[in-house]
Amino acid sequence: MKLLTVTIPCYNSQDYMANCIESILPGGDRVEIIVIDDGSKDRTGEIADAYAEKYPDIVRVVHQPNGGHGEGINQGLRRATGKYFKTVDSDDRLSADFPAFLDELERLDREGGVDLFLTNYHYVHSDGKGDRSIRFGNALPEGRVFTWKETRPFLVDQILMIHTVCFRTELLRKTGLELPKHTFYEDNLMVYGNLRYVERMYYRNVDLYLYTIGREGQSVQEDVMKRRYTHQIKATELCFKAFHLDEIRDKRKLGYLKHELFIMFGISIIYARLNRSEKADLDLEALWEECRRYDYKWANYFRRKTPLRLICVPGKGGQSFTEAVYRLAHLVVRFN
Repeated sequence: MKLLTVTIPCYNSQDYMANCIESILPGGDRVEIIVIDDGSKDRTGEIADAYAEKYPDIVRVVHQPNGGHGEGINQGLRRATGKYFKTVDSDDRLSADFPAFLDELERLDREGGVDLFLTNYHYVHSDGKGDRSIRFGNALPEGRVFTWKETRPFLVDQILMIHTVCFRTELLRKTGLELPKHTFYEDNLMVYGNLRYVERMYYRNVDLYLYTIGREGQSVQEDVMKRRYTHQIKATELCFKAFHLDEIRDKRKLGYLKHELFIMFGISIIYARLNRSEKADLDLEALWEECRRYDYKWANYFRRKTPLRLICVPGKGGQSFTEAVYRLAHLVVRFN
């Protein structure tokens, strides 16, 4: 059995996927790389097959009809033989810290393992401006196994994204969570939906994941997110409806889950408002209505009793205010 499975969902990734794969190969025989060719129309499948031929004990390839990023992760998890599971997007890569990360993961596994291994991620902008790391040392104990009771509050720019997490494969399979097909930003559900089952964690304060920002057509580009705001709304709704917050008894875990939902609702609101259409406002209201039907108490909490109420004001005035808040936040954290 491999120590770690790394799944790389690929769609028309011929221009950059090699950098991603090459950054994982230093893991050697401890790592299984599953490249998902998601119905690509360029040389993605050919490049993946060449790596599988060159590294038959490390690289495996799945060719599938286009199902989207989430289905790529689903397929990787179904085929994973590693004890732990991580996803790396094909336009991103792992840092030179990867072998040391594996050493630590291997040691932890010998000592009983963890549900979740957390690391930092580093924004790498294509224009070289605004590169920065998202670290969690203020919120998480370092260098030892811990539980939610030992965590501290997260800052507004700190969220456990897919770049940050490495789950125990058995935990992911036990939860049975399937990501939706043809939906962007669905990886939020992979993290949020599985955190309720996580107890044992470990945090290594290294910038393991190098997160590329600025590629044309990237899903996190501002113009793309404005067009795809309905995908963000769907991902937020799926997270909110993954389980009732009142089921969570651990106060620190509940505190983090509230934090993550607050950020996701905020992103949905902002990009819908940036769309500046009447339909977007109606779609936002539909989101709140659906969430109220599922859990009125917590939907009302996020809509009425948090700062989100300030960016939910309807009409052009509300849209302009929300855009001003977004521009200010972007100056502080250049997230796209």
